[in-house]
Amino acid sequence: MPSDRHTLPPDLLSIVVCPADRGPLLLIDDLLYNPRLHRAYRIDDGIPVLLVDEARDVDDDEHARLMARAAPADPR
Repeated sequence: MPSDRHTLPPDLLSIVVCPADRGPLLLIDDLLYNPRLHRAYRIDDGIPVLLVDEARDVDDDEHARLMARAAPADPR
């Protein structure tokens, strides 16, 4: 299955925030991840599903795996 990663424009990623804490999200594979709250938001057909009730909890092991795959932070 193709990843949605390439369907999210960079300008969208620069303004997308977590609806729970309004902090930045990391794009990791086919999801947006909030490492502060250990919450993952899916991307459906290139559209981020940024609904608190639709997010899923991430355990410590998955958090470590996601952070290992996270892209480096934008140095802006």
